[in-house]
Amino acid sequence: MAAASVPGIGRRLLRIALIVLAALLALVVGYPLAAWVGSSIPGHETVKSEAAAAQTVTIMVETNGTHTGIIVPVVSASKDWRETFPSASQPDEHGRMPTHLSIGWGEREVFLNVPTWGDLKASTALRIATVGGDPLMRVSHYVRPGAGPNHRPVEISLVQYQRLVAAIEDALPSIPSGKTRQVLSGTYVNDAYYEAEGSYTLANTCNTWVGNTLAEAGIEMGLWTPFAGGVMKWIPEPGTAGNRET
Repeated sequence: MAAASVPGIGRRLLRIALIVLAALLALVVGYPLAAWVGSSIPGHETVKSEAAAAQTVTIMVETNGTHTGIIVPVVSASKDWRETFPSASQPDEHGRMPTHLSIGWGEREVFLNVPTWGDLKASTALRIATVGGDPLMRVSHYVRPGAGPNHRPVEISLVQYQRLVAAIEDALPSIPSGKTRQVLSGTYVNDAYYEAEGSYTLANTCNTWVGNTLAEAGIEMGLWTPFAGGVMKWIPEPGTAGNRET
């Protein structure tokens, strides 16, 4: 009887292997395809920018090809980010005070312990892909950043900026009155990292957060933007206003 069951066991193992292979194929092929489709569909309410109004705020959306971030002035009439992020009050290594902050959101282990993709452990990648991870907010400090293909300015109304501020702060845990938000050190020594709300998954990536946050401000954005390109296709390069990437 035991010998007769061997072919049955072999068939079951083959079936399991085929199921796993099909799942991997669906992930490798289906995920990027779904991301392209999802990021191409306008899926959020937009708010009139009123860019011609007397009072506007210029933000930027940046990318390094993998991650995206939202660049905001440290101080404006609507918001002083030094009250939220203590690192915004610190000079850089040249003694210059930051004029702008780049705000991003991502997976905790990657932000704190993975300086390059080559340092990403297979076990960490598998865990993120299957069960996800805890998030952090990363804040980079800039001095008068210039516009370019990877740093694209967007002029928005005060109403839009106030909505943007609220969306960013909603991603931060509350702290007791009178307390200062803790600054964490991570893979980039010039950046600051802060505890954040949410859960990082393949469906809710760093770029999904940026896309959703911009959409919360009423800026036109795709329905689902897990990749950097899905965010940046909605933000015109300087000098090409009105022409989105395809």
